[in-house]
Amino acid sequence: MSESTTFDFGPVPSGWLWGAATAAHQIEGGNTNSDWWAFEHQEGSPAKESSGDACDSWHRWRDDLELVREMGLDSYRMSIEWARIEPAEAEFSLAALEHYRIILATAQEMGLKTSVTFHHFTTPQWMALQDGWMNAEIVDRFARYVDIAVQHLGDHIDLAATINEPNVVAGMGYQHGGFAPGIAAGDVGLRAATENFVGAHLKAREVLKAGPGDFPVGLTLALPDQVTHPDGTLDGPGFRWDELTPGTPEAERMRMWAGVYLEAAQDDDYVGVQTYTTEHLDAAGNLLPVPEETRVTQMGWRFEPEALGRSVRHAHAVAQVPVIVTEIGIATMNDDERIEYYSRSLTSLRQAMDDGVEVRGFYAWSLLDNFEWAEGYRPTFGLAAVDPVTFDRALKPSGRWLAEVAWSSRS
Repeated sequence: MSESTTFDFGPVPSGWLWGAATAAHQIEGGNTNSDWWAFEHQEGSPAKESSGDACDSWHRWRDDLELVREMGLDSYRMSIEWARIEPAEAEFSLAALEHYRIILATAQEMGLKTSVTFHHFTTPQWMALQDGWMNAEIVDRFARYVDIAVQHLGDHIDLAATINEPNVVAGMGYQHGGFAPGIAAGDVGLRAATENFVGAHLKAREVLKAGPGDFPVGLTLALPDQVTHPDGTLDGPGFRWDELTPGTPEAERMRMWAGVYLEAAQDDDYVGVQTYTTEHLDAAGNLLPVPEETRVTQMGWRFEPEALGRSVRHAHAVAQVPVIVTEIGIATMNDDERIEYYSRSLTSLRQAMDDGVEVRGFYAWSLLDNFEWAEGYRPTFGLAAVDPVTFDRALKPSGRWLAEVAWSSRS
């Protein structure tokens, strides 16, 4: 497959958003007051390297906006950093708020719709030292931060997500300890963090709806297409979300992973679906080994673009609100492979839409090759490459391909 390969997604509905996504900690650099910065630098950390200067987007944010405009996309998804806005408890930085206001206002002046996430994996270190999302007080503290932020930024927000993939943070950060803040509290940690994430989302949604600004509000979820094999083997029968018997341990595990959030989203304006692959699990929820002959990405994930269509169907059926694909992409050095992944993902998405699933947008992950959390800089998801020394951005063929897809869908 070459960059000139044509792909016809078909016409998009009114109000559809083609976009590219980023997250503050992964691109800004120098986020020293966050739990992730502390996690990266602690002795024996699972993080392979420090985020360091990342893509230097704290200073080069205009370059990022120019890339989105160059591709002719409708929207830029970014996050604002709680640890910069509230670097110490109850101490708010007007300079950080003004920095983000200028970015959002400039994006709108360039004709881009702004999509703002208020929490994308990172929490201020001062809060993490108080057990972070296991501490019920975080619900009110998060709402206070969101309120301060929206007072300054609300007039320049076109779409908002309260929290990005809370299910990943609850599981990896508080159950297993593989993500910041590195707490391995097992099911106790998972349940406490999940309860507080749901509570924080509901309270933040109320704050955002009060304005200023008038924009759709939702949350985003990691929704891999998951298949549970009760006998623990890939050769045995496998069951997806809606095929599990309600009340069984397997079904309750799935509900704790995503169901509680999809239920919380039933009063939202949309739910953000973020699907990268199909996962096969045993009865205890552990990932089954991927066979050696299986095609995988740089992350070791199965190359399963069609997973997206299955996930948006499930999310729409449970949440019963419109879906926005707020992240999807592939870590690969082969840009032809990236184009293949996107084309097959979009084909599965169109099939779901044709079957009645209400979808309102598609954001590619990621705009840039950036810091991929515990995996560091090795995985490359970007539509644009970033020079690690000069920080110069260079759009890849896949970025130009997506631009053509977006353009043709509007004609």
